[in-house]
Amino acid sequence: MQEPPIYTLKGISLAFGDNQLFHDVELFINNGDKISLVGRNGSGKSTLLKIIAGKQDPDSGEVFIQPHTKIAYMPQEPVFKKGQTLREAIRLGIDNYSPSLEYNVDIWIDKLSINAEQLTDFASGGELRKTALARALISKPDILLLDEPTNHLDIATIQILENIIKEFSGAVVLISHDRMFLNNTSTATFWLDRGKMHRNNKGFAYFEEWQEQIINQELVEQHKLNKKIEEETEWLHKGVTARRRRNMGRLRKLQQLRAERKEQIKQIGSINLNIAETDFRSKMVAEAKHISKSFEGKEIVKDFSTRIIKGNKIGIAGPNGAGKTTLIKLLTKRLEPDEGFVRIGKNLEEAYFDQNRISLDPKKTLWQTLCDKGDHIMVQGHFRHVVAYLKDFLFKPSQAHCPVAALSGGEKNRLMLAKVLAEPSNFLVLDEPTNDLDMDTLDLLQEVLDEYQGTVLIVSHDRDFLDKVVTSVIYMHGNGKIEEHAGSYSELLNKISSTTTQNIVKSAKKETKSTETNSIKPKKLSYNQQRLLNVLPHELEDIEKQITNVSEQLSDASLYTNNPKLFDELSLRLLSLQNEKEQKENQWLELQILAESINN
Repeated sequence: MQEPPIYTLKGISLAFGDNQLFHDVELFINNGDKISLVGRNGSGKSTLLKIIAGKQDPDSGEVFIQPHTKIAYMPQEPVFKKGQTLREAIRLGIDNYSPSLEYNVDIWIDKLSINAEQLTDFASGGELRKTALARALISKPDILLLDEPTNHLDIATIQILENIIKEFSGAVVLISHDRMFLNNTSTATFWLDRGKMHRNNKGFAYFEEWQEQIINQELVEQHKLNKKIEEETEWLHKGVTARRRRNMGRLRKLQQLRAERKEQIKQIGSINLNIAETDFRSKMVAEAKHISKSFEGKEIVKDFSTRIIKGNKIGIAGPNGAGKTTLIKLLTKRLEPDEGFVRIGKNLEEAYFDQNRISLDPKKTLWQTLCDKGDHIMVQGHFRHVVAYLKDFLFKPSQAHCPVAALSGGEKNRLMLAKVLAEPSNFLVLDEPTNDLDMDTLDLLQEVLDEYQGTVLIVSHDRDFLDKVVTSVIYMHGNGKIEEHAGSYSELLNKISSTTTQNIVKSAKKETKSTETNSIKPKKLSYNQQRLLNVLPHELEDIEKQITNVSEQLSDASLYTNNPKLFDELSLRLLSLQNEKEQKENQWLELQILAESINN
């Protein structure tokens, strides 16, 4: 018999003035659910999360919570008391704190690599986000509510968070624009669409297919009733179905461009950059030769060379603080290198997207931001009415005369993109363009960049976005070392992960020998190291079972013919499991070597 839900909303409605956010919404949360809550910006996702957290009362409806159910909530913009250390901020998540519970604080500081003694006043966005996560998780809730938890986090920390959510025994409700994060964590999906709630008992990986089924059903019902097709439904239907068709063509084109970039990188690596190769020179956008840059003794870029060719779409990724924005400034000559040189091609028209949105005037209206005079704007050689152009970026006509100050973070990013993409350019520089964007806007941005005929440099932590857009990825390791990979970010991540784990094992073995020689070694494993040493064998056993199960399904000779989609899904799943197994085996080996060096 199925257990009753631990949390239920029934008939919930809420309006702010004339804006009806949602009406008669019902949802339930079961213990252990991992739920992705999705919907367009402004649909009410964050407000609904506040209702679940008890921070916002609905206008009508019923709320039922099982007795003794604890809820922890991390808002999109967490608030911290000034003058606190991050350690003190995490402690606030513990009910009835006492010094004997400090080890719990240490566990989360260690797990999320938090700079514990830093003051909240001076901490980066990434450090504050990790602190907010630790503060929510340390309370050991039954329901964990996370609103855009991946904002400001680098990819390595996002992957740590994915594992935390997978291992979390309670229920989790997630709002995120990061598709890969939701694919990897969710087992159910809530879709808040035009005031109505839809539920699918499958993870976000199945969202688009399910979304299309719902929209098609709506269209059929409206035709049966001889009603005019609702404009919004028609737009959604066209967008979803067309996107699915275009994705295949985009993927084929992207693979071709990646192959071309691979050849370019090979040639760049095998030639003297002083040689004036005619083909390269005529298409050259930017060229860096043996550049280095340091700040206060810290190496950001060390002996890096590359050449960016017309039509390249290059992603820049790496940990927070690795220097991604610095590299962009070097490659666009906003900043001079300490060593080496950068050359810029002729006749470049650059458009720059600044992640801090400093070029937006909060007092201006959306109309004035795009068009100071008149009512038309020039976009890629064609005149567009400013309201029609705003609609392309999912703004309502009524918002055209609203001040920029009234926009949400996601809407400001959309407006910045509209402004930047309208500028005459053949070289786009986008520094974190995906922050706070909803998925419809991300799809729109992907399509715009696919059709863009110029060259693009993109800094982003969104793995799915990078996989679908870039021809190559420049990865900054954080110690001055930089490498470029012609292909998707996921491919590069697997390559780096494999190399890193091998280096860790070699380093651990070397450290063991050094420790034996000098008779200096740690007294014991940390709490987290000992826990991993005990847990990893069980996790590996479980992964082995999953690999066996998937392999047995793939061994069915008729599977590809009868169900090619399932065959592709299982093939990807098998690859993912094999990579996960390799990583965990290397992690266990490293810890085992360390434990043996301590005990001997």
